[in-house]
Amino acid sequence: MSTGWIVMIVLLVVVIAAAVALYFLGKKAQKRQAEQEQQIQAAKQSVNMLIIDKKRMKLKDAGLPQAVIEQTPKLMRGAKLPIVKAKIGPQIMTLVCDDKIFDKVPLKREVKASVSGIYIVDVKGLHASKQPKEPEKKKNIFQRAWAAARKKAAVDPVK
Repeated sequence: MSTGWIVMIVLLVVVIAAAVALYFLGKKAQKRQAEQEQQIQAAKQSVNMLIIDKKRMKLKDAGLPQAVIEQTPKLMRGAKLPIVKAKIGPQIMTLVCDDKIFDKVPLKREVKASVSGIYIVDVKGLHASKQPKEPEKKKNIFQRAWAAARKKAAVDPVK
């Protein structure tokens, strides 16, 4: 056997071992996530709140209690999370929103939300059937160039 075949076999064994390890780690993470989801569903409460502000920001910049920041893994502290500032009763609170519903959360409106601790799980509108229109996000240079190219292609088709 030549050394090329030996190297290929070793690389193949390493890739297969990595795939098996990732499979089992993924299964373990999936079980852990299912358990956390059950705990969140068991502890959720319905609350009326007025949404003041919402944005994606780093955990340490969000104004959450120091105990919450200390409990989060170090890798997650630098990640941007969906943060919502809301008035619940007489006090203003900073809450973490679920990524799936963050875009659906209306701004400057009173809503009925399902909250588990400082985590917003679900939101339903209470007052005013008409949603205020949110401003469009700015396009970056690549998105503007792509839109201009598509517009030009629609106007001047290639023959």
